[in-house]
Amino acid sequence: MTATIERGSATARVNPPADATAKTTKSRRPRGVLGSSNGKKAVMAVTGAILVLFLIGHMAGNLKSFFGAETFNAYAEFLRTMGEPILPRRVLLSLIEVVLAVSVGLHMWSAISLSRQAHKARPVKYAAKRKSQAGGYVVHIMRFGGITILLFVIWHLLDLTFGVVNPAGWDGTPYERLVQGFDPSRWWVTIFYVVAVILVGLHLRHGLWSAFQTLGLASGRSYRPLRAAAAVVSAVLVLGFLAVPVAVMIGVVK
Repeated sequence: MTATIERGSATARVNPPADATAKTTKSRRPRGVLGSSNGKKAVMAVTGAILVLFLIGHMAGNLKSFFGAETFNAYAEFLRTMGEPILPRRVLLSLIEVVLAVSVGLHMWSAISLSRQAHKARPVKYAAKRKSQAGGYVVHIMRFGGITILLFVIWHLLDLTFGVVNPAGWDGTPYERLVQGFDPSRWWVTIFYVVAVILVGLHLRHGLWSAFQTLGLASGRSYRPLRAAAAVVSAVLVLGFLAVPVAVMIGVVK
């Protein structure tokens, strides 16, 4: 007995549903440089570099308080007169402030966007938890510490820049606002400052190390030196920023 096999239905071309085709086409559309992961990582790296340079300059300026009120006030005045007489007073400083504000915004946007992309790429959690290569506790600080840092920056501006919440007020000199801002009677401000600066240091350490890994530099013999460099840079900045409020608290700067 011979069995007859009809091949037509078995080998016929199967067309995918229309909605599946549309989704595939949509997912393959070019999203531009900023829409890609590499583009967002580049934005994070560039803005991170700008912020690191700002932190280094800001720390160096703060340390001038150890040379007395005249030196520190002269430094503060220089910031407002940069570019004169070509540019009007405070114009260059305002441009720098705009660049910093945009850098902070883009840095936060790229971090949040990359985090969402990673979550969408792996929506189902692993059955067994794996140890994070970035360091577990630092990852949590990168997520939640950013809010603390943002709140601190707002307070810091209201306190030492605009004098709104500073005992010396707007009419006080920069040195007076600095000393009165960290007066021992305002110990809670100093504690807030210390916590925020430590969070910045941990954020910076993790960010530098991640940048080295992203650029493919952290491999082989360079692994340990670069890891140490990220730790040293962040530690220097933390100690440099904490030196001033501690000096005011113990009366070295007064």
